[in-house]
Amino acid sequence: MKRQHLAVLFVLGLGMACAAHAQEAVPDDTTDNHNAAAPFSSVTFANTNLSQPGDIGTLSTSSDILTSPVLAMPLSAAAPEASPSPAPAPTPAPAPDPRFVYGGRDDYRWQIGVGVDWLRFRSSLFNASAVGVDSSVTYFTNEWFGVEGNVATGFAPEIYDREHVKLLVYGAGPKIAIREKKWEPWVHAIVGGAHEQPQTAGNSRNAFAAEAGGGADYRFNPRFSGRLEADWIHTGFFSQSQNNFKLMGGIVFHF
Repeated sequence: MKRQHLAVLFVLGLGMACAAHAQEAVPDDTTDNHNAAAPFSSVTFANTNLSQPGDIGTLSTSSDILTSPVLAMPLSAAAPEASPSPAPAPTPAPAPDPRFVYGGRDDYRWQIGVGVDWLRFRSSLFNASAVGVDSSVTYFTNEWFGVEGNVATGFAPEIYDREHVKLLVYGAGPKIAIREKKWEPWVHAIVGGAHEQPQTAGNSRNAFAAEAGGGADYRFNPRFSGRLEADWIHTGFFSQSQNNFKLMGGIVFHF
């Protein structure tokens, strides 16, 4: 029995010795201690500038990497600058006084004209050259069209026994002007009435009157102009028709 046990132990020991010999004969690639980075040893990384494309593979040592221009750049320098804050909006200027822009310049709707006139009155009863005051007020509805009211007076020397000629012509009507430059030409038509003195026998001192003519204003500044005017005036005194003439020179205020 003991012999059988010894035989079995001998066989087992012989088999283990053969297996150990077989393991020593077969090379183990997994335990080979060769340099795995050998294929890359030919690559050189000397004098690398990481700021240029394609130079990433030319660093030679870890000290070169640490001292490269890109990696050595301070974080604050590499970061993009923050966008500047917008400047505060300027304070708007106060709105100017209302204006009406006509022909590229600031202008006003209202005009007041006043001046001295010379009125030549001709009739079958008497003739007179009267000097007086002419005044007008005009409101412009747009850049060229206005509505005018006009009053003209005339006073002449004595013609009869202690009688003086006195004339009054008044009315209203349209006015058209070209309000673009220093000179402002215009035309108007006035329809209204007239009053004369002295009293004549059997005749009224009042009559219908119509006036047509024009003139030109010269603009000295936005609020002040000079004016020259000439008009034809038709009246109906003494149951007749009279064709009269008027000249005027004066000033104009704009507002």
